[in-house]
Amino acid sequence: MDRFEGRCWLDWWANSSTLLGSVEVAVVITVAGAGWEGGGRLVSESDEDREAFAFLCELDPVFTLRFEDESAVVVTVHPTDGHRRFSLTEYTGPAQRSVDNRIAL
Repeated sequence: MDRFEGRCWLDWWANSSTLLGSVEVAVVITVAGAGWEGGGRLVSESDEDREAFAFLCELDPVFTLRFEDESAVVVTVHPTDGHRRFSLTEYTGPAQRSVDNRIAL
């Protein structure tokens, strides 16, 4: 298969047992050389979903792209268009990484 076009979910895991957020997306993934290229958009048009997605991207842009058959690949999300659209690249960094976020009250 040279192309996948369909609905998936971008899942943001706080750790191996805590799913902090998930957003439904429409993606297009194509073969490119020895790898692949991907991009997509949020399915929801709501500002609340876009803001939640933007918050997670700013914390750490590494998500799990989950397909309908429950197969998954870890990706880095590169947001565009005010966090409504994005490109995807395969995440190749370490399995464990720390995220540091402070909320000023």
